[in-house]
Amino acid sequence: MRIAPAVTCLALALLQHLPAATSACADSQLRLNEIMAGPARDWDNSGTFSSRDDEWVEVANTGAAPLDLSSFLITDGDTIPRYALSGTLAAGAKLVIYGKTSWDWERATGHPAFGLSLSNSGDSVLLWQVAGAETLLVDSCKYLSHEAAADRAIGRHPDGSGDWVIFDGLNPYTGTTPPQGNHCDPTPGSLNLCGATVTRPVTWGRVKTLYR
Repeated sequence: MRIAPAVTCLALALLQHLPAATSACADSQLRLNEIMAGPARDWDNSGTFSSRDDEWVEVANTGAAPLDLSSFLITDGDTIPRYALSGTLAAGAKLVIYGKTSWDWERATGHPAFGLSLSNSGDSVLLWQVAGAETLLVDSCKYLSHEAAADRAIGRHPDGSGDWVIFDGLNPYTGTTPPQGNHCDPTPGSLNLCGATVTRPVTWGRVKTLYR
């Protein structure tokens, strides 16, 4: 992936930690949507499992128009830049940033290379936007250790605006500490559907052929 020079310089300047933000971009279209901190399988489809490379963070464009991503960055709780976004994200679309994507970006931009560095004992994921001289906190998610257990994802349900729940279909959560599990599988890059069946439109001609 090509790294925009301006974004690279910005991220390098922010290496010494981002300032604690007290304001948020309330009208931002980009939101954190789903997070996998404790992978136990090959989520990035590289052919090899890596606890570093197979972590992932999904962001969603919740707006009705394409969004320029060049002003956004992701950090974990230590506020060291882990990945600077680039390109354009279509309306309603999602982007999954894997640990390997983060690690490659860190190496390419001269950062210490750790990947997303999401702690399994609990951590935060922070989404920032650089707006002029300010670095604003757009969205954040703080998770606990039971949300970061093997192959559990935490995600918004419904997408983009709902409460955070555990997608624990691959590793059911039986405890009582909130949030609870919804017994559905993680869905990187797809809609956070649970308890619903995806449908597709079918023409009347197609229906008739099924019953001939």
